[in-house]
Amino acid sequence: MASYMAFTDCSTSAPTRTFLFSRFRPRRGLPSIPPHLLQGLPVAGFRLPSLRITNSPSSFPKAAISTEASAMVIDGKSIAKEIRHEITTEISRMKDEIGVIPGLAVILVGDRKDSATYVRNKKKACESVGVKSYEVCLPEDSTEEEVLKFISGFNDDPEVHGILVQLPLPSHMNEQNILNAVSIEKDVDGFHPLNIGRLAMRGREPLFVPCTPKGCIELLHRCDIDIKGKQAVVIGRSNIVGMPAALLLLREDATVSIVHSRTKNPEEITSQADIIISAVGQPNMVRGSWIKPGAVIIDVGINPVEDATSPRGYRLVGDVCYEEACKIASAVTPVPGGVGPMTIAMLLSNTLSSAKRMHNFQ
Repeated sequence: MASYMAFTDCSTSAPTRTFLFSRFRPRRGLPSIPPHLLQGLPVAGFRLPSLRITNSPSSFPKAAISTEASAMVIDGKSIAKEIRHEITTEISRMKDEIGVIPGLAVILVGDRKDSATYVRNKKKACESVGVKSYEVCLPEDSTEEEVLKFISGFNDDPEVHGILVQLPLPSHMNEQNILNAVSIEKDVDGFHPLNIGRLAMRGREPLFVPCTPKGCIELLHRCDIDIKGKQAVVIGRSNIVGMPAALLLLREDATVSIVHSRTKNPEEITSQADIIISAVGQPNMVRGSWIKPGAVIIDVGINPVEDATSPRGYRLVGDVCYEEACKIASAVTPVPGGVGPMTIAMLLSNTLSSAKRMHNFQ
């Protein structure tokens, strides 16, 4: 559908003003739960529920927000920083009380530059909060059996509490077999079919939730954005983001629709949503006409577009036409700096939860 895939460059470099939440609601407990994700503001007449804003510098920047045009921009980088601070405190307490340090193992196969960058960023994030990191880098022509051997070793290692296989894998490997080999107790990526199955069932709790969708919901929670009873649309139905994001919204008692490549009227469906989560990888696909006034937009897309003014020759944009969204939505995540930082923060959160569970540490 041409209307579904078309996009244009609609960005600008308007200056921003920074504001801070005067009220911060702490996270309501960690659920027992790739970079290919890998990772707004009230318009006149619209206001986020229970949201108070102040320009007082004395307010601690736990959930910083900046304004551009008329929309409130949810600063995922600032929120992720606060979450990492909380994780650092918990890891320090765990180390002092029982002598355990959470450990995360990452397996990288091949020499993709983007994957190597993601792994490097995850390693730095581990170091920043006190998580012990283990890294295995295998050549592109490695066999599936070699990868499975390392997974088996990490499954049996009591100092490793989380295992992450960096995607995508080389084409000659069976991704499903490799991901299924990760112990469900260490599946901090949340991709194991038993974790996804539990997520889909009422009355069941997954050990882990995939990091990017978990980060999307966490942004809504941290900003005191009500989900219960709201109309929500998820654009995209991938196993990694779209589908688990829809399941999480259902768990929050939202009424959920999923828009995908075969949807015949995506604009009409999306324009009825109070909350939009977009994860399709199409730059600027969601235009202003798709957005209900006052809607909240979580933009997962990270798309390079040509930009002759950039030293790199390109810049990153989301799935949502940011400039148009800012004039209509009540809140929107920027790209970059929105969902991306939250993905790694949720990976660290899952690793900490795993270590606590394994050692029965409260």
